[in-house]
Amino acid sequence: MTELNSPDSRHTSRAAQIGCGILICVTLYVCYFSHLGAIGFVGPDEPRYAWIARDMMETGDWVTPRLYGRPWFEKPPLLYWGAALSFKLFGVSEAAARLPSAICALLATLALAWLALRLYGAETARWLLLLLPTTAGMIGFSHAAATDMPFSGMLTIAMVCAAVVFGLTRNENTPILPRTLWLALVLFGFFLGLAVLAKGPAAIVLCGGAVFFWALFTKRWRDALRLLHPASIASFCLTALPWYILCAQRNPDFFRVFIIEHNVKRYLTPEFQHIQPFWFYGSVLLVAFLPWTALFLWSAVHGAIHLWRTRCAKEHTWFLVCWAGFCVIFFSISQSKLPGYVLPAIAPLTLSLSHFIWSSRYTAKGALIAGLVVTATGLGTTGVLLSHSFIHLAPKYDSLSQFVALVLYTIGLSTFLLGLSFLSRLSSPARNALLASCVAVLLVLVGSAKILLTRWNLDSISTDWLADALRQDSVSLHQLRVFRIPRSFHYGLNFYLHREIPDWETDRVADGYVLSDGSYCDRLATEQECHDLWGMRDFSSGSWALLRVTPDLSVQRSRSGEHVQKKE
Repeated sequence: MTELNSPDSRHTSRAAQIGCGILICVTLYVCYFSHLGAIGFVGPDEPRYAWIARDMMETGDWVTPRLYGRPWFEKPPLLYWGAALSFKLFGVSEAAARLPSAICALLATLALAWLALRLYGAETARWLLLLLPTTAGMIGFSHAAATDMPFSGMLTIAMVCAAVVFGLTRNENTPILPRTLWLALVLFGFFLGLAVLAKGPAAIVLCGGAVFFWALFTKRWRDALRLLHPASIASFCLTALPWYILCAQRNPDFFRVFIIEHNVKRYLTPEFQHIQPFWFYGSVLLVAFLPWTALFLWSAVHGAIHLWRTRCAKEHTWFLVCWAGFCVIFFSISQSKLPGYVLPAIAPLTLSLSHFIWSSRYTAKGALIAGLVVTATGLGTTGVLLSHSFIHLAPKYDSLSQFVALVLYTIGLSTFLLGLSFLSRLSSPARNALLASCVAVLLVLVGSAKILLTRWNLDSISTDWLADALRQDSVSLHQLRVFRIPRSFHYGLNFYLHREIPDWETDRVADGYVLSDGSYCDRLATEQECHDLWGMRDFSSGSWALLRVTPDLSVQRSRSGEHVQKKE
């Protein structure tokens, strides 16, 4: 005991705390904020949401979301407001559009770390601050100009406030703040209202379902009903209702389109074509928890077995289980499934995982260590096979083989170090050093990947380069049409060219340009209805082609046609 309480021991502990604090700050910055604009807008949602935000900034209409000049009620306005303000402050860019998602991820992480501090102590809170930001799900969605992260972040903070209202945070770890209940009620209503402004009534359903089952399992119905206190209801209404009322007054069809079509029908019918099997979100969670998937699986299985054997758990454990479990089950039943829907479940699951790491580190876990070492070996072996071309990716991604191999090496190394940290013979400083090394290795990987993304030509997933090429070629944009290109590329071109580019099949021109996938060139040139109008330009490279529509059948070449091609 004398040795443990010596000045050198206290000095080492203080140095370790400072080092951990620095590592946490670096982790939060690298994972959430660095290189937000490394690549152009990806997918169909990012360019559309960014367009709506830019339109709000330019027109000053902060009530009605408009896409290409028409009201668009697919999602509420919280992301649009955040991106529009970011555009005003920092200019229109990919990084500015994604900044609100990164801020929401940071706020949710800090709120969850506070809850971990109150429930389990400082060590669990520290490891949560290192584990949650380094998961693939949080990194990916914090770098997306989409509604998933704002929705998940605001809902997470609301659930943390609910835990305070229920009295789950009253323990020996930290003192109780004065008037905590009133503050928690007001904040709960406020952040639940923001979640409703981020994605709609799903926030009320997820929160209400989790609280209902928590009360069912713990028999604490009176505490659950505290959330219906007038203070929380008033805070919620003042936050969420003004926009809904104003938007409905200005747009009579708002509730029909938003509530019925984009909420009820999206959940109950496969109308939006996002059909996936019931077990879809199980696989999504495995990917979202990379590189901690092996540890997540072990902790989930260990916790389930313990719960089955004992048939009892602490109240705050039931709270986390109901929070994550209801979210996964609710969206698994839905007829429309997208990966981002299950994002709110990652926060409570990571909190449980962080507690599992801290509570399991003092006892030998032979099966866990063996599983982590086997996982690390498998990842390393796969990386070797990729780097030596024994296995291949899809042809269009084959050039990324070396990078994927490096990712596998890095995750394998961090998994191996993680396995070593559970050895019972290691001292506590050695365990801390190994766990910190895992995070440091992953930070190097994340930082390096983001730097590489800024240098690679990612023209296979974004169209920012193609918009620049069309401008350089002086193509008349009001004469430009597109034909059979993926809708994500179409929306991207619309945003970067700052105009809606019509589709050739619905708006043909007698004299103009058609941009198409290269595989459709022959079809365009041989179709009977356009045979007398088309002249094929030698203007294609890879999968893209730009054709000139001429009324006199002549083949016209551009002054600088070589610009419109995939970048080498």
